[in-house]
Amino acid sequence: MRKGRPFLEIFTYAIDEDYRLPILEIFAFLFALGTFVFADFAGVYDRAGETFAYSLVNTLCGFPLMFIFVVLILKNVAYGLGSDLDRGVMQTLFSYPLKRRHILTARLLSGLGIQIFGLFLLAPDIVATYPSTVFLTYAAYLCSPALLLAGLVLLLTLRLKRGGVALVIGFILFLAGLIISSLVTSIAYVTDSHVLQKIWAVINPNSALQAYYYHMGAVGFASETWVPSFSEVLLYLGAGYLIVAVLFVVGYIYFDRRLEI
Repeated sequence: MRKGRPFLEIFTYAIDEDYRLPILEIFAFLFALGTFVFADFAGVYDRAGETFAYSLVNTLCGFPLMFIFVVLILKNVAYGLGSDLDRGVMQTLFSYPLKRRHILTARLLSGLGIQIFGLFLLAPDIVATYPSTVFLTYAAYLCSPALLLAGLVLLLTLRLKRGGVALVIGFILFLAGLIISSLVTSIAYVTDSHVLQKIWAVINPNSALQAYYYHMGAVGFASETWVPSFSEVLLYLGAGYLIVAVLFVVGYIYFDRRLEI
């Protein structure tokens, strides 16, 4: 109880700072609304099967919503944490009877969906019938770009102590990831080599998941396209989360032992 109350106080402060009117409320509203607007029930798949479940979640996690999600995460992790470091707020938080890593956890939790709830309202039969597919798809999208960018931006923010710079770099990395994804697909198609696709799948596990499910149910899917097995998809997802875990562990160690304010 002694540690729980200070943790909740810092967590409440972080939420209050991260979700002030009006900009973030607008982004949060668009993110929630987009869950319902971008749901595609009229795709090329029958309304049944794992492929349809994947396709439905894939439309919900497309560029418009993922961009909003990334904006929220980067703003809260980079700008929010960076502002606390720059304004000396972190020194005040350090006075709480909590270890540094608990303070960082409370600060990060406010910035890290509501989409699963929205999907359940839209298609409860899909969620109930294929929960593992829905969970796996969200896990892949959450791994990259969301958590991967959050980990990188966390390290940049702690090192630079300037949230604005880390925020800009985070957006650049996000856009670079979109460009690289298209380039990898194009190069693989031209050269008929799947080495780059496999390397990219470690960084972006959803590319492996997409290849697996699209081959399973999409009409006209090229037979020569790289198609991983389900066990390989799980390995790529595990490798992606391992990278994310390493980034956050390094960030926590730096915050706990090396950060000087």
